[in-house]
Amino acid sequence: MNAVTVYVPRDSAALAVGADEVAAAIEREATAGGLTVRLVRNGSRGMLWLETLVEVQTPRGRVGYGPVAPEDVPALFDAGWLQGGAHALALGVVDELPWLQRQQRLTFARVGLTDPLSLADYEAHGGLLGLRRALAMPATEVVQQVTDSGLRGRGGAAFPAGIKWKTVASAAASHKYVVCNADEGDSGTFSDRMIMEGDPFVLVEGMTIAGISTGATRGYIYVRSEYPFAVRMLREAVDIARTAGILGPDVLDSGRAFDIEVRMAAGAYVCGEETAMLESLEGKRGIVRAKPPIPALSGLFGQPTVINNVITFASVPIILARGAAFYRDYGVGRSHGTLPIQIAGNVRRGGLVELAFGVTLRELLTDWAGGTASGRPVKAVQVGGPLGAYVPESKWDVPLDYEAYAAMGAVVGHGGIVVHDDTADLSRLARYAMEFCAIESCGKCTPCRIGSTRGVEVIDRITARAGTAKDEQVELLRDLCDTMLAGSLCAMGGMTPYPVLSALDHYPEDFGLQPAAAAQATAGAVA
Repeated sequence: MNAVTVYVPRDSAALAVGADEVAAAIEREATAGGLTVRLVRNGSRGMLWLETLVEVQTPRGRVGYGPVAPEDVPALFDAGWLQGGAHALALGVVDELPWLQRQQRLTFARVGLTDPLSLADYEAHGGLLGLRRALAMPATEVVQQVTDSGLRGRGGAAFPAGIKWKTVASAAASHKYVVCNADEGDSGTFSDRMIMEGDPFVLVEGMTIAGISTGATRGYIYVRSEYPFAVRMLREAVDIARTAGILGPDVLDSGRAFDIEVRMAAGAYVCGEETAMLESLEGKRGIVRAKPPIPALSGLFGQPTVINNVITFASVPIILARGAAFYRDYGVGRSHGTLPIQIAGNVRRGGLVELAFGVTLRELLTDWAGGTASGRPVKAVQVGGPLGAYVPESKWDVPLDYEAYAAMGAVVGHGGIVVHDDTADLSRLARYAMEFCAIESCGKCTPCRIGSTRGVEVIDRITARAGTAKDEQVELLRDLCDTMLAGSLCAMGGMTPYPVLSALDHYPEDFGLQPAAAAQATAGAVA
């Protein structure tokens, strides 16, 4: 009998629910039954409620079974699952599942399909095409392609990637660097991790394109310490790429040099801010730098530096492979391309959905999240991480678009959404935002360091007091938020007011306030 290929993910989400044990059980059962199985450890498809999702290669496609636990494996063999047999856990052909079919997977096209550390598998699914085309172009044309695609930083700031690359390319310097900010610390976000664990070569390729087009010869991937498996995967992928000549002194026999080093962070949320990350990379305490100078002119070790996050770099290869217009035609307004949206919190179907900009929260909540896990109504959705605004139902039909969200005092951020049902207390969540800022602040600027501490105290007084005294504290909280918004050195303190003000504006009853007493909405001021 020919070997049947069985796919068991080794994504951290799958490992957390026993994927390694499932893989071991499959090998044991196959050996006991005299069956030949080729086990491939792939990335996750992003349907996290189905993990461990096991796929079996059959003549009609890859048939999925899930969620599979180790104790389910004997019965799956008895049901003839290696031939796609019927079983209670059978899901059908995975590529035909509506949850996947309705997505627009560009950046995540390979994640879950390929063996993450097989370079042959990567190339067979379109890998390295973008880099080869980039090497055949003048460097200025590569940068122009990225600019024309409309790609903006996916880490949250949404700054046009092409402008940043052009600035570095035109800077005169003896050394230039490419730095990938993989310090993915926002609550409810995991797209960076899924790329690093499920398709690490796409990150290597994207960074290499950035290097050869801007004149940088050295790259660093700064990965949060909470992602040890991603660090191991990246280091293996970099070694494989170097051995294959994709990295090193002569990239794909082009005569151009570029190499990458993976660095593990020390665990500070503020190092997700690009200048604090640079300080950490240089071996110093992660404290935010004042700007100017901007990192594109004076970044790592004082040299011009391209800094983008994982998803930004991972989006570059398809732009070079398919052309700027192909990518630009996805999305709405000035938000071009696709966004990996991470659905988390109180939901029935949590996971990653890649869609063109323009989808609404209501569509995400109903069509993809499937409502709340508790079965209760959704009360609030926090978009953009722990410093993102809480979006009420009245705003759920606003298209997911950088400018549209900014206009209503919110941020798209890294694409993470966290759902809360009607039992959530928004005053407690607002307090948590201030407390989080106080704990994670680097301490360099007063609005962030002191403002967040005072913010916790003021929210406590609001929830404890009544009458006029409460109204005075609300006014004080708004003044404090205005100071943090306008005076903080970076987004740590500058964005902490977003969840606080949105909770106060849209859920005043949770603070013991009447809607009229909550004062006018501050969306315009926040924007």
